[in-house]
Amino acid sequence: QVQVVESGGGLVEAGDSLTLSCTFSGLRFDDYSMGWFRRAPGKEREGVSCITWSGENRLYVDSVKGRFTISRDNAKKTMTLQIDSLKPEDTATYYCAVGGYDYCDDSWFGNVLDFGYLGQGTQVTVSS
Repeated sequence: QVQVVESGGGLVEAGDSLTLSCTFSGLRFDDYSMGWFRRAPGKEREGVSCITWSGENRLYVDSVKGRFTISRDNAKKTMTLQIDSLKPEDTATYYCAVGGYDYCDDSWFGNVLDFGYLGQGTQVTVSS
């Protein structure tokens, strides 16, 4: 059974930094991408960032470019999302996504929802 667990969310002030972590277990194969979604209050879930198995390819949605940094450690089966210069509009539940095919572009976010696994989410609240 695949388990995906996020951690690191919290209540912070605008301009602060936060590191979200994702740990997972139960995947019986390698060469999969990982990524993050978020769902803000009253809005649809959106793909935020993804990273391929090798880490060579990474993607960020325009609204977070330059502020978010995704990384992964395949040996430890972990992924992190470093968030700097937090804004109130970053307030959302952040979800870790694991699996799908090993590529990273806009279409991967749909691919992982069909073929991968999503965690339960961790709440990030940014006060102004």
